[in-house]
Amino acid sequence: MRFGARLALAVITFVATVTACGAPHGSGPQSRTATDCGPYARYGKHAGTRVSVYGPDRDREADLFEETWADFATCTGIDVQYEGDGEFEARIQIRAEGGNAPDVAFFPQPGLLERFARAGRLKPASAGLAALAKRGWSADWNGYATVDGTLYGTPLVANVKSFVWYSPKFFQDRRLTVPRTWSELMDVTEKVAASGVKPWCAGVESGEATGWPLTDWIEDVLLRQQGPDIYDQWVTHKIPFNDPRVLRAMDTVGSILKNDRYANGGYGPAKSMASISYQEAGTPILSGDCAMHRQASFYAEQWPKGTEIGPDKDVFAFLLPGTDATSRPVLGGGVFAAAFADRPEVRAFQEYLATADFARARMKRGPFVSANKGVDPANAANPVDKLSMQLLQDPRTQFRFDGSDQMPAAVGAGTFWKGAVDWIGGKSTRQVADSIERSWPSH
Repeated sequence: MRFGARLALAVITFVATVTACGAPHGSGPQSRTATDCGPYARYGKHAGTRVSVYGPDRDREADLFEETWADFATCTGIDVQYEGDGEFEARIQIRAEGGNAPDVAFFPQPGLLERFARAGRLKPASAGLAALAKRGWSADWNGYATVDGTLYGTPLVANVKSFVWYSPKFFQDRRLTVPRTWSELMDVTEKVAASGVKPWCAGVESGEATGWPLTDWIEDVLLRQQGPDIYDQWVTHKIPFNDPRVLRAMDTVGSILKNDRYANGGYGPAKSMASISYQEAGTPILSGDCAMHRQASFYAEQWPKGTEIGPDKDVFAFLLPGTDATSRPVLGGGVFAAAFADRPEVRAFQEYLATADFARARMKRGPFVSANKGVDPANAANPVDKLSMQLLQDPRTQFRFDGSDQMPAAVGAGTFWKGAVDWIGGKSTRQVADSIERSWPSH
């Protein structure tokens, strides 16, 4: 899945509670011993309390979160119970309406968080949490969890989606240089195609979220062609989904991904990407059957075990170019922690998650990207994570959050995803864009 549900994390050796997939995980005071509790004194003692947490991350991703907050749980006495669900977006609504909302939820979509805030179900951030948010993140990042001037959550995880993964050896052997502009990118694309290799590989199958890699492509290109202001107007429906500028972006993507000469390297015709999982989509790069794969920073953990990442290693990544070499448009995503309950132990847990201490502790356990200003990119687990954090912290970066994640859920996680799959399957740009526009909620 995209954002946090799609964030792939490394397997490392650490003391962890092993539980069944999707079952609640515990991080209670009994789980660790001989812990230095000095750093956690400010959160107070909450012996005998419990905080339930619900999010999209499962399996090892869930374990890594638990390992990170285990010392906090031990020192505060809070029994932190985490439950991961691959269908979080659909089930959080059912749980909340059924009176079974978690104390804290990890939202991968600002639009979904906003829906619960407007319904009066989420609790506004405490003064302490708001101060941490202001200190740790830019106004843009905090804005994604702010509704009508009130802050409801803080960023937990970040990612950069505007990367093109490639094999440095493949480029070197064919005397290709990393493109700095869109024109140069298309020159590389044509040179690879002329050599008999399909330059691009892609896969958009992702269970209930099938289609999201295509929507990311379209968003990325629109951001580059039209700039942040037009992108924002499209996301908020101040211009229609089927605006001519959006159609142009879709057609630009289609000139690559709907072109059998350019895609789908290593798998077959371009349409094959509809049945290829996003996790497998980039692997033909390693065999030389594909030159480039546009995918997020979190794709680092989808490469087969033993694959090395770096400018002179098996794979590396460059920023999808803009119209010129100086522009730095970056599409990204993230996960936000927000609360349905307002108890002292819940506030303490929320505030810990909002600290640079939490982000640094999580980063020590494997690949992880944070937009927190207090995190040093030099400590990143791999070169692409480092590059991601450098981009997120660079004031010159024109960052915009994943558009489908900000749109109303019926569109962003519904008709846009489905329409993108129909589009790659053969439906016209106009037909698909018109259909998505008609699906936009009237209120």
